[in-house]
Amino acid sequence: MMIKNLSFHSNSRGSCITVLWVSLKFTKFLYFLLSCIFFLQIRPDRQTLYWSATWPREVETLARQFLHNAYKVSIGSSDLKANQSINQVIEVVREVDKYHRLIRLLNEVMDGSRVLIFMETKKGCDQVTKQLRMDGWPALSIHGDKNQSERDWVLSEFKSGRNPIMTATDVAARGLDVKDIKCVINYDFPSNLEDYIHRIGRTGRAGAKGTAYSFLTDSNAKFARELIKILQEAGQVVCPALSDLARSAAASHGGSGGGFRSRGRGGYGSRSLISGSNNVPIGGRRPW
Repeated sequence: MMIKNLSFHSNSRGSCITVLWVSLKFTKFLYFLLSCIFFLQIRPDRQTLYWSATWPREVETLARQFLHNAYKVSIGSSDLKANQSINQVIEVVREVDKYHRLIRLLNEVMDGSRVLIFMETKKGCDQVTKQLRMDGWPALSIHGDKNQSERDWVLSEFKSGRNPIMTATDVAARGLDVKDIKCVINYDFPSNLEDYIHRIGRTGRAGAKGTAYSFLTDSNAKFARELIKILQEAGQVVCPALSDLARSAAASHGGSGGGFRSRGRGGYGSRSLISGSNNVPIGGRRPW
């Protein structure tokens, strides 16, 4: 590509680019490209656009670094607000209890409707998906380590209801538009509240009702106070355990992970398209 001939430059989904930037993935290429365009003043008459569905501090910082004398056009409020059609249920749990709580929750809500489970890591997606399938639940995972063919297949299975449970990471599920998702489960609470709003917004779409369940541990205490504000603004009930977590936030430390250990192996040798956890046979009788 002859960068010197570039006359139009557009960054779409800026919040996703920022996630990649922060995680040091894609950083070298993006920085090289933007440096060539902006710092070397190649085609100073070019037009540059930077798009993002939301405008958190990280997105604004990146935009300010590479855009000069820019016009900012906003539609609606930049405040974090949850869809009031979504019933938000917050549960404060121990890390080691999350998988068992997930199983109890699935037993309560599963009736063949689609359920989307969010994880913070690709490894977590695969671990939980593998164990769900071994326990008889028709679950599939989607994340950045899956090739495009497998991701397309997983989405097709999920949309059709043949495999109505899907685990996903944030980046893989951004922009996902699937009708009739009954509920979203935040197995791992996200690393910021913007992603929380994005996640729960996968249900309750187009005027429909939906429910979002979120598991919080002591390591998520720093989000409790702002989460309470989001709940209150959406007219949701704030559980006493979340209020207690907010009060103890100053003394809360530690990271996530370590609460789930997968067991065993499995696979369909002939299904070359499907890999890893999605290839584990569904064991036992279907629980619902």
